Amino acid sequence: MKVMKFGGTSVGTPARMKEVASLITQSGDPTFVVLSAMSGTTNTLVEISAYLYKKNIEGANELINGLERKYATHIDELFTSDAVKAKMRNFFAEKFAYLRSFTTDLFTSFEEKHILAQGEMLSTHMMTEYLKENNIQAILLPALSFMRTDKNAEPNLKYIKEHLQNIMAENAGYQVYITQGFVCRNAYGEVDNLQRGGSDYTASLIGAAIQSEEVQIWTDIDGMHNNDPRIVEKTEAVRQLSFEEASELAYFGAKILHPTCIQPTKYAGIPVRLKNTMEPDAPGTIINNQLVPQKIKAIAAKDNIVAIKVKSSRMLGSAGFLRKVFEIFESYETPTDLIATSEVGVSITIEKNAHVDDIISELKKYGTVSVDDNMCIICVVGDLDAKNLELKPLATSSLQNIPVRMISYGGSNYNISFLIHSDDKKTALQSLQSALFGA
Repeated sequence: MKVMKFGGTSVGTPARMKEVASLITQSGDPTFVVLSAMSGTTNTLVEISAYLYKKNIEGANELINGLERKYATHIDELFTSDAVKAKMRNFFAEKFAYLRSFTTDLFTSFEEKHILAQGEMLSTHMMTEYLKENNIQAILLPALSFMRTDKNAEPNLKYIKEHLQNIMAENAGYQVYITQGFVCRNAYGEVDNLQRGGSDYTASLIGAAIQSEEVQIWTDIDGMHNNDPRIVEKTEAVRQLSFEEASELAYFGAKILHPTCIQPTKYAGIPVRLKNTMEPDAPGTIINNQLVPQKIKAIAAKDNIVAIKVKSSRMLGSAGFLRKVFEIFESYETPTDLIATSEVGVSITIEKNAHVDDIISELKKYGTVSVDDNMCIICVVGDLDAKNLELKPLATSSLQNIPVRMISYGGSNYNISFLIHSDDKKTALQSLQSALFGA
């Protein structure tokens, strides 16, 4: 059985939903489908929550009414049977009455998570009823019945596997199984969400739990490209990546995939295929456990980087210096990207956030602090094992005319990263593209 995940733009209109339904059913094989909310819905739900936090009930109700009118127009576009249309009108009436119920009481983050889950509830119900109306044996399996996180807010893999397999056994024989992406319960049984990777994470967890033959992530892009097509001309889709290469690219700027979401499939040995809903016949990108030796696969860029340098004569011979430095980043829940150390200092890059000024202020307790703002990390990904002597010099020499502030290599065998000023980003990406891919 394959797992197919479709994002918000893929199910953004009734017409797109019909196209997705065709993709789901064309093989005739049993399929497990994960759906995001229709595009724009989650943003509206976030905005509704913002009004409720501010106790602006009128503003929240106005948005709820607008969203309800939008969904009401979908009924006649998607369904043909009067009986199904009436059923869906009743369903929408219940859901939007539920949203309005939050305008009459105390509003906290607990209630917000209930609101944010409603987008996926709407899209999955619409798709299930559409498939059933077209004589497809489809069933909706609520994610809240099996998708759960533990006390560390990480997916509870054992719970998910046991409960999902039991539910599948109780509902054998269907052609299409549908569930919500993103939505889950936490360790205390409360409605929550998976945060990182969202619906992609859901698909990966389900694929691992049912030992799927393949997990397909359908978006509006033809797989991962070997560079940023918005900046560099003549980029190409990368047809194959190892899990490690895909994770590096996702972490350092390839927005098509979250770096965390493919971990469950990696450990289960299940390939992930990135496909384009607009061009379903295109091969896309396959991600698996195979590493092509001595080959560079792609280049990615991560913007909005701040480089912080801490210099201190006390660092020399001080075993606790680095611990104290990194405890500051930990206290502000700020992950670090690149790290370089010398005898008297350490340079660290982070993604700019609301805590940067506080972090810098605290670091001044341990040394002289200098900051480079508006920086960018350029990451070259592929087989960069130490034994591969040709590719690293090729990458570094292509940036010989660009001021490189920092280089990171050795943290993994799959990337070499360069810290540069954002003003040099375009030139760097184009130069690397020419040197590594001859384009």
